[in-house]
Amino acid sequence: MARRPLNDTEKRDWLRLARTENVGPITFRQLIRRFGSAQAALEAMPVLAQRGGKKSFKLPAASVIEDEIGRLRKIGAKLVAWCEPDYPEALAAIEDAPPLLTLRGQISLLHKRCIGIVGARNASLNGRKMAESLARELGQEGVVIVSGMARGIDAAAHQASLSTGTVAVLAGGVDIVYPRENQVLYDQLIETGCVLSDMPLGLEPFAKLFPRRNRLISGLSLGVVVVEAALQSGSLITAKMALDQGREVFAVPGSPLDPRCVGTNDLIRQGAVLTEKASDILNHIHAVPHLLAESPADDFGDAPISIDDRGMATAREKMIENLSPSPVAVDELTRQCHLSPSVVLTVLLELELAGRIERQAGNKVVLIG
Repeated sequence: MARRPLNDTEKRDWLRLARTENVGPITFRQLIRRFGSAQAALEAMPVLAQRGGKKSFKLPAASVIEDEIGRLRKIGAKLVAWCEPDYPEALAAIEDAPPLLTLRGQISLLHKRCIGIVGARNASLNGRKMAESLARELGQEGVVIVSGMARGIDAAAHQASLSTGTVAVLAGGVDIVYPRENQVLYDQLIETGCVLSDMPLGLEPFAKLFPRRNRLISGLSLGVVVVEAALQSGSLITAKMALDQGREVFAVPGSPLDPRCVGTNDLIRQGAVLTEKASDILNHIHAVPHLLAESPADDFGDAPISIDDRGMATAREKMIENLSPSPVAVDELTRQCHLSPSVVLTVLLELELAGRIERQAGNKVVLIG
C-alpha cells in the first residue's frame, strides 16, 4: 500500500474499523486490501461475520467515533494511520503494526534511529544508574530512547534522554498517566519527547494490554536493551518480541545472587549482546540498515475466489475441523485442507469477525469458539 495522507472522512472510517470488535491489526490490513477502503470494509463486515457464525454484528456508533476525535483535538493529540507518512517506518514494517496510533508531542522523533530500554520496576540504584548512563550516551549519539514509562528502569531511561529525544509507549489511552507518580515525567515527555498509544482515549491499562505495549516498544526500535529483569517478567516478553521482529537484543549482566538479574543473565546465555556501555550497542546498530516499511504481500493474491456458496460452506466445515485451541500455521492449514490460499484467508476472516478464531504471531491461528 502506497503511503499517503488520509482525508478526514477516510480517517474516521479507519478509526471506526480499528475500533470494531474482533478486528485486529492483521485482519484490518486484509479488510483494506480486499475491499479497497475502510468504508467498503465496514459495509461488508456484518455479512462476513454472519457467514462465520455470528448472528448479530454491531459496528461502533458513528457518534462514538466523533466523540473520540473531538477529545483528541481537545488535548492536542494526533491520530496517524499506518498508511500515512507520519507513521514510524520501523513499526510499520512489522506484521501486526497497529492500524492507528495516537500521538502527543514531537512526532519527528519517531523517524530517527530508536533503541528500547526496559527493565525491572523495582530496579536497584545501580540498575537505574546504568539505564541513565546508557540512555544519556546513546542520546548524545543521536539515538532516540523508547520505553514504557513504568517506574524503575523505564522512568530512569526517559529522564536521562529528555533533552536528546525519548518516546514513551503507553498500555492504556494516550491521556492516561500510569503510574500516577509519573505525572511530571508525562508532562515533560509531551513537551520535549513523544507519547503514543494504539488504545482508545480514556482507557485505563490492564494486564492484557502490557504485552501489546511491549510489542510497540520493540517494533519502534532497532534493538532492545534489558537492564535488570526477573524470569517471567514483562521485560523478557519485550525481548522475545524484539527477536520475533528481527531486532537485536542487548542485556546488562548482573549478580547471580540478585533475582532481578536472573533474566538478563539468561538472555546473555541465549545469545543477547552483553552490554556494559553504550558503545556495545552503537557498534551493532551502526552495522544495521535503517528499518524501512514495506507493504506486505497481498494476502488475497490476484486470483478471485471461484467457488460458489456451497463450496465455501464446505470449506468452512473442513477448516473448523482442522483448527484447534493449539496454534496452527496458516500455510499448514491450507495444505491440510487442500484449499486455495484465497479461500482459506476469506474463511479465516469470517471466523475472526465472528469471534471464533484468534490470530497469533508467526501467521498462526487458534480456535477459541
